[in-house]
Amino acid sequence: MALLLAQRTARIAGLNAAQVWNLCVVALFAALIGARLLLIAANWTTLRVHPAWVLGLAMVHHPLVAAAAAVAGAAAAWVYARRHRMPLWTTADALAAPLALGLAFEQAGALLAGADYGTDTGVRWAVTYTSVLAARWSGTPLGVPLHPVQVYAALAYLTIAIALLVGLPLRRQPGDVAGLWLMATAVVLFMTEMFRDPEGRGTVLGGAVDGPQMAAVGIVLLGALVLRERKAPSEDRGIPPSPQEAAERMGHPDLRESDEVPHE
Repeated sequence: MALLLAQRTARIAGLNAAQVWNLCVVALFAALIGARLLLIAANWTTLRVHPAWVLGLAMVHHPLVAAAAAVAGAAAAWVYARRHRMPLWTTADALAAPLALGLAFEQAGALLAGADYGTDTGVRWAVTYTSVLAARWSGTPLGVPLHPVQVYAALAYLTIAIALLVGLPLRRQPGDVAGLWLMATAVVLFMTEMFRDPEGRGTVLGGAVDGPQMAAVGIVLLGALVLRERKAPSEDRGIPPSPQEAAERMGHPDLRESDEVPHE
């Protein structure tokens, strides 16, 4: 669904939809490979004795695995975009809503698998797991009512995807939609961590926040940096600079289009 949405957002942003499709596929495979390599490195001693166990490493869920996948996918997307001369900020804007939609579906899958489960609760909409596979793969407690935090996150990411899709044609400069995606995603990550079981997520500041929440703070700052005002938005869109902009960059700020540069 995210890949299909990326075709739509690519056209809205004025990009080659085929290139955006290829970029997404390359990033997806890079993310899968990056996560697998981290798991192999972390379990290398055991895998030397039981090499066939590498086939089961996909069932391991951990925030660091997700982070490694995200970094590998982002790096692959950047390399592909640079190699094919795609405007980076505009490409990032086109990918924002699809990424949010992909995260929504990922959290729906986590709910079904019992991964990233919530804390115990007495609310009427609590979810109770009974599958032994959920306990084996994710350490999910069985027979205990838990917050369906994956549903909270999925609904939030779906809302973000819709808002970014609507706002894509209205952006003031390339990169605005990507910056908003970063900040909104970080807020959702920080808030939903309050309802997730802290097992294996690390603690910071004496347990006040966990590892993903600290990462969310960094992502908010990154989003704010992306949203900063840039002097030459036309250059980010791959549009040649205007005669006035070109004159100013060449050290002639007083040069006027009507005076020195023929107007086509």
